[in-house]
Amino acid sequence: MRDILCRVTRIQPWNAGVSYAADLAARIDGAATGVYVHASPLDSMPRFGSSELFGTLLRHARERLALAQACGEAFVEHARALGARTAGWQIAEGYLPDVLARLSLRHDLLVLERDDEHAHGDPGELARLLLATPLPCIAVPAGLKQARLDCVALAWNAGVESIRAIHAAMPLVRRAARVVLLRGAPRKPLGAAGWHPPFSIDAYLERHEIRAEPRTLATPDRDAGAPLLEAAAQVGADLLVMGAYGRSRLDEWALGGTTRSVLRQAAIPLFLHH
Repeated sequence: MRDILCRVTRIQPWNAGVSYAADLAARIDGAATGVYVHASPLDSMPRFGSSELFGTLLRHARERLALAQACGEAFVEHARALGARTAGWQIAEGYLPDVLARLSLRHDLLVLERDDEHAHGDPGELARLLLATPLPCIAVPAGLKQARLDCVALAWNAGVESIRAIHAAMPLVRRAARVVLLRGAPRKPLGAAGWHPPFSIDAYLERHEIRAEPRTLATPDRDAGAPLLEAAAQVGADLLVMGAYGRSRLDEWALGGTTRSVLRQAAIPLFLHH
């Protein structure tokens, strides 16, 4: 894990997620790339808008583009001042999920800031962006700037998403001074047929020379959100690793679920992978 991509939502002053991404890059000797994306003026154009209105929207879009282009050097200086070995700057115009999906082809991790007071950071928006990219993502609470890894908690329910998330997070888990395995009720696969090879999370962590402290969550998987966050707080976790969309994506999108509730309530960064 070397290339960290961070969505920039505010330019000079930078949103706190930028500082978190740069600090994390410094801790893993990696690179931090900021991306600023603004919508095409065509997307903001009313169906029956006038040519004068379109001209105004186009002018504003060009002004935003020029401002973003001028901030590239400032972003690089900011990230390097926070310890990032390498820093880069990207700007784009278009549909944000599509832009992130394309940039995911050349990055290892996506950092998004969660801010309930702004549309760009509410749980619904973050869920949409998580679905759009194959990258693992760290959702950072608003205002948090330091990427501490003193204690990392691993949420485990024996699901495919849990395996994928923990595997993807191993470069960070190895740097943790303390690792806690929060073992919940095994998730029942939906519509699974046939027999699959067994997987032992304990043997997996042992092979990676990770000594994890076991903790048991005595709660059904569908109600695990609040108990999971409470357990992470009790052990002093700086980062919670968990699989996203533990149920079917249709149910999760329509009804919420553990992933959505954790995204809404978490006071610590979440490492998520679907």
